[in-house]
Amino acid sequence: MTEVRIRDAVAADIAAIAAIYGHHVRHGLASFEEEPPPAGEMARRHAETTGRGYPYLVAEVDGEVAGYAYAGPYRTRPAYRHSVENSVYLAPGRERAGIGSRLLAELIRRCEAAGFRQMVAVIGDSANAASIGLHARHGFRHAGVLTAIGYKHGRWVDSVLMQRALGPGDTTHPD
Repeated sequence: MTEVRIRDAVAADIAAIAAIYGHHVRHGLASFEEEPPPAGEMARRHAETTGRGYPYLVAEVDGEVAGYAYAGPYRTRPAYRHSVENSVYLAPGRERAGIGSRLLAELIRRCEAAGFRQMVAVIGDSANAASIGLHARHGFRHAGVLTAIGYKHGRWVDSVLMQRALGPGDTTHPD
């Protein structure tokens, strides 16, 4: 099997990240954006995420970006500061090769090391068995469904909420 290298995303990765995300925006329901943001906007989002101390990773296979994952604030109000929301996207044709699992595992590890206590996945489309299964394999539990919360590609789309504790979770007070 080809080696998968998980590393921090850098500026040189932004074009590939934008292309991957653009594919999912145009053809899928994982994102509720309807127009793919240009590379400049993706660079701004990357800089904002990493500038706030959140991890932003890429999976590299044979020198190419095969997927990416990042964490960001779950919500902006102060009481949510110990919780993060995660995102994982794979390049077309890179599904079911373990790349998403490697990305999510490292993202969880980095968020735990940073002291976050909860991770939330907001999964577009209740029929997205691949993403729901990926998160379940990494210890996420079903937390709810927002029924018909978005409208994309001519149909109403649910959002599935899944959650997992990080580190000691809610068993101790945060530092």
